[in-house]
Amino acid sequence: MSLEILVLIIILIFSVVIHEVAHGYVANVLGDPTARLQGRLTLNPIRHLDPVGSVIIPALLVVSSSPFLFGWAKPVPYNPYNFQKGGKWGEALVAGAGPAVNVFLALFFAVLIQIFGATSPAFFEVGFAVVYINVMLAIFNMIPIPPLDGSKVLSAILPVGLGIHYERFRSMLEFNPFLGFSIVILFIVLFGNNFAQLVIGFSRFLVGM
Repeated sequence: MSLEILVLIIILIFSVVIHEVAHGYVANVLGDPTARLQGRLTLNPIRHLDPVGSVIIPALLVVSSSPFLFGWAKPVPYNPYNFQKGGKWGEALVAGAGPAVNVFLALFFAVLIQIFGATSPAFFEVGFAVVYINVMLAIFNMIPIPPLDGSKVLSAILPVGLGIHYERFRSMLEFNPFLGFSIVILFIVLFGNNFAQLVIGFSRFLVGM
C-alpha cells in the first residue's frame, strides 16, 4: 500500500470517527448517556472502527482511483427516549452533529491551507484531502435516505402532514436496513461520479483554487 493511499485512509478513518463521536456527544448533552457509558465518546479509532466501512471499502475506492471516497464507523448508539432537552428536534440535533463537525473540519483546514498551503506543497496535499473527504462526508450524510443522517433532520423540519408520511417511509427503511443501504448504493452507482465532481469543485472553492 502506497503512502498516499495510507494517508487518505487514515484521514477518512479519523473523519468518520469524529463524525460518530459528535453524534454521541450531542446525545449526551441532551440527556442520553448511552454512548458515554459504552465508552464511545473517545477519539480512539479502535472503539469505532468497522472493518468493512472504515478500511476495506475506502481502500478499494482509493486503489480503484474512484473520485467518490466514502466510509463509515460503527454507529454510536443513543436512545431518544432519554433526551431531556431538544424536544422534537432531539434526533435531528444528534443526526446533524456528525455532518456539522465534518463541515467544521473542512472549513478549518481550508483556512489553514489559505495561510500555510503556499509554503508547503505536502501540507497543501494533505490539507486538501482533509477538506475534500469532510465535504464529501458532510454532504453525502445529509442526503435524506435512511439510514443517512439527513433522513432524521428532514423528519424534524417537514410540515406535520408530510412529516408523518416521511416518518413512515423512514421507519420502513430503518426496519429493513438492507433496503435502505441498497438505495444508498444505487445512488452511488448512478450519481457517484457527478457527486464527486461537485464535491471536488466546492472543495477547490474553499481552499481558493
